[in-house]
Amino acid sequence: MRRSAALLIAAATLAPGVHAARAAEIPTDVANGILLVAKPELQDPNFRQTVVLITQPQPGGGPIGVIVNRPTDHRLRQLFPEIDALRSNDDRIYSGGPVQRDMVLFVFRSSSAPKAGLHVLGDLYLSGNAELLAEVLKRPEPTRDLRVYAGYAGWAPGQLQAEIELGGWVVFRAEPEIIFSKDPAAVWGALIARAGKRSTRSPEAIPAVPVAAATP
Repeated sequence: MRRSAALLIAAATLAPGVHAARAAEIPTDVANGILLVAKPELQDPNFRQTVVLITQPQPGGGPIGVIVNRPTDHRLRQLFPEIDALRSNDDRIYSGGPVQRDMVLFVFRSSSAPKAGLHVLGDLYLSGNAELLAEVLKRPEPTRDLRVYAGYAGWAPGQLQAEIELGGWVVFRAEPEIIFSKDPAAVWGALIARAGKRSTRSPEAIPAVPVAAATP
């Protein structure tokens, strides 16, 4: 992955009409801050055995997300060789999804809302802004609570809701501990096991997770 290609990014490219400065307008109750867990029978190679963090970029827009459990062979230090703090760092770049794989997106935690980030949940944000990523990488522990992705996943309005209703995905509320797991290879299996335990409970014991059913 060449840095010149990877950093051709802007929040406006996440979805038509989206701009990072409008992040505060994003509603919090529509397909935001959830995890999609591919069921074992889902055999699409783009999403087989994946866990996808989902956020809603704008009212009426389709959800976007990044696959959180597919690390690549590329190291973050290869993307930013000039950053001394990364030279001995083995953190990997993750494959975020099948859309625009030459783009870089990143998920990170921040104590204050960044202007160039989409709010996901709590203190968690998603961005594709190169300047913001450079700021995050200047922190004392630059890769703590940070995941960098090549590409993303996206759905048209109503498409994801239809896929969930057809039974392709299990839906969970997002948890930072899963997103930043040090053992991403184990994440999918652990959540599938949790889904099996959850299905044995009464419906009242399972928290409802709102998912957007937006229409064009």
